[in-house]
Amino acid sequence: MALGVVVAEREIEGGVVPGGDGAEDERRRPRQSGDDLVRDHGDDDQGDDENEEKPVEKARRVRSTRRLSGFPDLPVLPVEDRTIGRAFTDEKTGKLKPCLFVVPTDAEGFEAKSIPMEIVSPELQFQVFIDDVRLPADALVGDEDAGLVQLFAGLNPERIMAASFSTGLARYALDKATAYVKEREVWGTPIGAHQGLAHPLAQSKIEIELARLMTQKASALYEAGDDMAAGEAANMAKYAAAEAACDAADRAVQAHGGNGITQEYGVAGLLVAARAGRIAPVSREMILNFVGMHSLGLPKSY
Repeated sequence: MALGVVVAEREIEGGVVPGGDGAEDERRRPRQSGDDLVRDHGDDDQGDDENEEKPVEKARRVRSTRRLSGFPDLPVLPVEDRTIGRAFTDEKTGKLKPCLFVVPTDAEGFEAKSIPMEIVSPELQFQVFIDDVRLPADALVGDEDAGLVQLFAGLNPERIMAASFSTGLARYALDKATAYVKEREVWGTPIGAHQGLAHPLAQSKIEIELARLMTQKASALYEAGDDMAAGEAANMAKYAAAEAACDAADRAVQAHGGNGITQEYGVAGLLVAARAGRIAPVSREMILNFVGMHSLGLPKSY
């Protein structure tokens, strides 16, 4: 997931801690607060949006240990100390089911390759290969029969985080554009005095504030424990914020004219960063599917 380090680690924090008992929480939390626990949600946003149902890792129990195998062709979070991988196993039925494991990144059979990215970011992204990695019994997070619940516990915070990222990026782009059109003068008049530039920027301001309000609503519903309402609001917030960010970045580049595609003014790179919000952690099309089905009661379309 291209934005995994931004949103997925917060999502997994929501998935790990609720899944364990008090002792397990204490064992996981210090590493989280120290930023040396790396989270791998295991999503492949380069493929289709239903990969949640197509697991690529399998785990099997060997006495008191577990062995994890799989070759997920996906970008993940930077490798430092440990990663959280999703494994899928059911020894009784032989069917796949989700579980969460903490996997040391220096374990034998664990390999990570850096993925060149177009997006400008201080974090690296990796492709992970897991080949018969042996794990201790306590590598399992929470209950092996509650893996799906633990995974879903992080979906709403994930979308709220993604929405916040997009609205922040949008505000930055709008601030850059506004400052430029106030200062740049042609024939003695700031170019911001012309409606052709002022109106698109004003429109972005409205779109950003609306997205921020929906993000705040989603956060309030999540804190109140209303998961269903929070899910609807979080999806809407994520959609609105990503659209606002893409529009704001595009308008910022346009407001700068030729300067907008130079490195000196630092706005062209926002186009790629903003566009990623439409793709990850859930695509705009899947959000529209959710709203169509759950908000409007329409038949499932996929």
